[in-house]
Amino acid sequence: MGKRRKPSPPSRARLAALSTAMAGGAVLASGTAHAEPTPALASVKEQVDRLNEEAEQSTERYNGFQAKQQKLQGEANRIQEKVARGQEAMNELRTRLGVVAADQYRNNGMDPGVRLMLDSDPAAYLERASVQNHVAGSQANLLKQAQDEQRRLDQDRAEAAATLAELDTVGASLGAQRNQIQTKLAQAQALLNKLSAAERAKINAQESADKAKAAAQQAAAADRASRSAERPGTNAPAPPAAGGRAAAIVQFAYAQLGKPYGWSMTGPGSFDCSGLTGAAYRAADIKLPRMSQDQWNAGTRIARGDLQPGDLVFFYNDLHHVGIYIGDGKMIHAPRTGKNIEVLPIGVMPYMGAVRP
Repeated sequence: MGKRRKPSPPSRARLAALSTAMAGGAVLASGTAHAEPTPALASVKEQVDRLNEEAEQSTERYNGFQAKQQKLQGEANRIQEKVARGQEAMNELRTRLGVVAADQYRNNGMDPGVRLMLDSDPAAYLERASVQNHVAGSQANLLKQAQDEQRRLDQDRAEAAATLAELDTVGASLGAQRNQIQTKLAQAQALLNKLSAAERAKINAQESADKAKAAAQQAAAADRASRSAERPGTNAPAPPAAGGRAAAIVQFAYAQLGKPYGWSMTGPGSFDCSGLTGAAYRAADIKLPRMSQDQWNAGTRIARGDLQPGDLVFFYNDLHHVGIYIGDGKMIHAPRTGKNIEVLPIGVMPYMGAVRP
């Protein structure tokens, strides 16, 4: 049996090449673990964020149309009930007029002078004639009542027709907004479906990093503001929040954490942004308008430095997003489809202002 040849040691050049390759692989592995999303992923994230934002804008418009539809439906029901009552009154007047007309027809078939001459009891005839004159006067009054009632009935019917026509228009707008929302959400989901699980994880990691960065920046800004406030005359005292009501609002908001966002939902299982704020304020016996833009006009404007827990905080130029301030530069809000109600620094989105209802 021959001797096995002992392998020769690698040359210095080969060792150098192997070392370089291993180092490059280590750098690649390290970079993959902590890298920012690739340009393609960043583009997808940007598109998904834009589509979700557009869907939320459409959701707030949908909420507005829905609130208007409910109001118009209530008005239409009220007017139609009024029309029904008017028709009943009109029918009663017509019945009474028919009785008077029939009585006059039976008694006025002969000339009054002839009837006086032939009547065996002239005094009784004259008494009956007086009654008939009274009946004629009553008939005139009934006719005027009937004319007035018919005029009111026609006006009510015209108002009901106009309200129902507006209701149809609002219903069509409601359907159009619903279609827009569903289209935007479907487009966003289609983009996400094209990504692998690892790619979606990268996007979620980047979102978490962005939130952490915003929180750190906000904490630094709050620290600077606090040091500035220690110098006399730099800040006016903040107005007090709504006391026990503010506590009820914040407590309700905390209880909803983890529940899913649902467009045009007002609870209890899911909420959109203004649905959450409206429900939280109802817990404190305060009624807010349905749309975030209308909630902006539902109270006193509050400077950012004067924010108190329970205040409403608004975002984006068109105020289509709203949350509930809870202190320490943070809010509770319903973010968007596919996300759950969460705590978030208010510096993550374009901050527009705050309101204390």
